[in-house]
Amino acid sequence: MCGICGFVDNNFVEKQDTLSNMMNKIIHRGPDSSGEYIDEVAALGFRRLSIIDLADGSQPLYNEDKRFVLTFNGEIYNYKHIREKLIEKGHTFKTHTDSEVLVHGYEEYGTNLLSYLRGMFTFVIWDNVEKTLFGARDFFGIKPLYYYKKDDLFVYGSEIKSILEYPKVPKILNEKTLEQYLTFQYSPPSNTFFKGIKKLPPGHFFTLKDNELTITRYWEPIFNEKDGNLDDFVNQIDETIKGSIAAHKISDVEVGCFLSSGVDSSYVATCFNGDKTFTVGFDHEKYNEIDYAKDLSDKIGIENFSKVITKEEYWDVLPKIQYFMDEPLADPSCVALYFVSKLASEHVKVVLSGEGADELFGGYNIYKEPVDNATYHKLPLYFRSLFAKIATALPFSFKGKNFLIRGAKTIEERFIGNAFIFSEEERKNLLSITTSAKSPFEFVKPIYKKVFNKSDVTKMQYLDMHMWLVGDILLKADKMSMANSLELRVPFLDKEVLNIATKIPLKYRITKDTTKYAMRLAANKNMPDATAKKKKLGFPVPIRIWLKEEKYFNIVKTEFVSDNSKKFFNEAPLMQLLDEHKLNKKDNSRKIWTVFMFLVWYKEYFD
Repeated sequence: MCGICGFVDNNFVEKQDTLSNMMNKIIHRGPDSSGEYIDEVAALGFRRLSIIDLADGSQPLYNEDKRFVLTFNGEIYNYKHIREKLIEKGHTFKTHTDSEVLVHGYEEYGTNLLSYLRGMFTFVIWDNVEKTLFGARDFFGIKPLYYYKKDDLFVYGSEIKSILEYPKVPKILNEKTLEQYLTFQYSPPSNTFFKGIKKLPPGHFFTLKDNELTITRYWEPIFNEKDGNLDDFVNQIDETIKGSIAAHKISDVEVGCFLSSGVDSSYVATCFNGDKTFTVGFDHEKYNEIDYAKDLSDKIGIENFSKVITKEEYWDVLPKIQYFMDEPLADPSCVALYFVSKLASEHVKVVLSGEGADELFGGYNIYKEPVDNATYHKLPLYFRSLFAKIATALPFSFKGKNFLIRGAKTIEERFIGNAFIFSEEERKNLLSITTSAKSPFEFVKPIYKKVFNKSDVTKMQYLDMHMWLVGDILLKADKMSMANSLELRVPFLDKEVLNIATKIPLKYRITKDTTKYAMRLAANKNMPDATAKKKKLGFPVPIRIWLKEEKYFNIVKTEFVSDNSKKFFNEAPLMQLLDEHKLNKKDNSRKIWTVFMFLVWYKEYFD
């Protein structure tokens, strides 16, 4: 696991110092060693966290005649098989690292190399004969890659802070992204909070030649449900997940595992045959999963390391969190992820984690909505629309009001992903600036078009794979683990696991009683019933409680009336959110947190 950065610029002579500055900004991603390649056109930088071939795995790496130069962040889990095939074709390897298969594989297969890979990655390869830069990001977006392109300049990096070290890259806030962030709680792909800096989408590669940048999609998930026997699906899921966990354990250093009380991390922990699990919790009974994790660890004979995060620790670390995130993220669990990564990094260099199971197997509670409401949706749209209009017109709230309003909308009209913080009307009322950001529903429409003929649950899963998973879940997993020089691997996000998950019929994914039905049955073959059947909690953080306490209420209030806040927000609606929450009139915690995290981030990057 590493960090990469670099640039292509014919008209820049200070390459060495600039590349060094860029590499130093991401030293946390690779504190073990560094490497660089510089010629008259290009510069490639690399920071290494040593995991495989500890002695000889430093980069850049080259093919036999040194025409192709590689820097790579990630892990290729099937590299030994690819290596054997390349040796049969006459390639000569100098190391035993997984990285080297990429440079020889590109020489042999070109861009088709990507179809052979199983793993998580971003990498770039410089062809110093054709003066062409090739780069790719893995199938699910587990590892990030950012870039800036203007005229004859191209700059890239694993983190935005590295790109900002390049003297020709301006640091200008993208206000359109702020408006979208207020709805999604993260910056939606492929834009960032910095004008001109973009994210390479998952499953895409780029080619830069003669100052022309071409971005191509090379892979996308396809749902192709198959009818079949439930027991057969359960056995296939179990076999495939165990195979993926085994593949993800390939390492020359010890591998640990994150563990909460949920089925996903418990499944991995039960099957990974390691010695250490890591858990964090808070000093509130409803927000502490440590006892569950310790109990399961004891039952499977693994040592559990845990930490209780105090509210003082949590709030004190917020500026550091937003610095490492590069962009504001309003998911409170990213702080908990930082602390559990810090804890794990004191014992191991690699951990397995349970991200991705919900998107692949149908695990979020919101996915039950189409199943639970199927009977009501049999009513003609005319009646459902009439009931929605009446419910909307009534000036008071009542049980079922939201059900009636949502019942008249299609899934495309009501679901933009797992987070929906501020509506368009609310964010326009909140903002003191004017932007031309498009509607969130317009934003997700092209993704929905890809699965127009699928079930509503499948549409929701597909959308979350492209938005929520990459914009929130995987982003915080990468940034918080790498902030602690820890490699995090996600065995559920594997091509072989996806292959079985996309075949499971809806009736085996979501039932009236539970989510992830077939996967839970597979997990149940390996762990206690209570764990396999436990309702999804996410990563619970007691911010709604803290925001009612005088100390933390005032910390947020101070930011809401600050000069920075007045640059973007109207003060009155912000204070209304705070007061309503403190007086228990409404739970505004997620809305408050979304604005507050932006202000904390803005102070880090623009003050």
